[in-house]
Amino acid sequence: MIREGDRVLLVDRRGKRYLVTVSNREFHTDLGIINLGELVEKDYGDSIASHKGEEFRILKPDVNDIIAKMRRGPQIVHPKDAGIIIAYAGISPGNTVIEAGVGSGALTIFLANIVGPQGRVISYELREDFAKIAQKNIEMAGFADRVTIKLKNIYDGIDEESADHIVLDLPQPENVLPHAVEVLKPGGYFVAYTPCTNQVHRFFQAFQEYREHFYKPRVVEVLVREHEVKKECMRPKTTMLAHTGYITFIRKL
Repeated sequence: MIREGDRVLLVDRRGKRYLVTVSNREFHTDLGIINLGELVEKDYGDSIASHKGEEFRILKPDVNDIIAKMRRGPQIVHPKDAGIIIAYAGISPGNTVIEAGVGSGALTIFLANIVGPQGRVISYELREDFAKIAQKNIEMAGFADRVTIKLKNIYDGIDEESADHIVLDLPQPENVLPHAVEVLKPGGYFVAYTPCTNQVHRFFQAFQEYREHFYKPRVVEVLVREHEVKKECMRPKTTMLAHTGYITFIRKL
């Protein structure tokens, strides 16, 4: 049952989505005005009508809905990359993940969703304006109980004594390697997301000094190509989501 203060997703007949907070106020759309107070005591899957008689289906938002609607500052880590980071590193409920380069908080939200209420995400961010945007987005997602944002340069050191995984969206992830050797638990992953090949090459050069502490590296790039499905034809779309970044995985021994 939906209660006041809950966040819900409204979907109109065109498939357009609206992320709203249930309260005693009006919400205006081009298909009419909705009284959000009427959502109270409804169930997910029910519908609500605007003053024009247009029906909106009520759904419970997931992390993808929240990320699609959240405020953005810097470029986010795309879901295709976040999914591979979580899957290949084996990030699981109850884990403690140290993140750096929080940006708008998209990857932070994905990580917080996976580690669950018993896990922790500690995010290092240098810029206060980015940290404020990310904090609001994390609160909107309902994950403030498991995420801590620190205004600190992770290159200078990691405060925590241990972590299951370290995930970085930074221009020089190699600067964190000496700290990771001390903090990362055996079997944990060090993940570096970098957009350029020269950054990957520089990381590998620096990695040679720490090779004895880690299992062999793995570098991947994720491309997504959607398809059009029509009655008479199925074919790839003419555009695709191609390169966004290289993801380097190394595992602590």
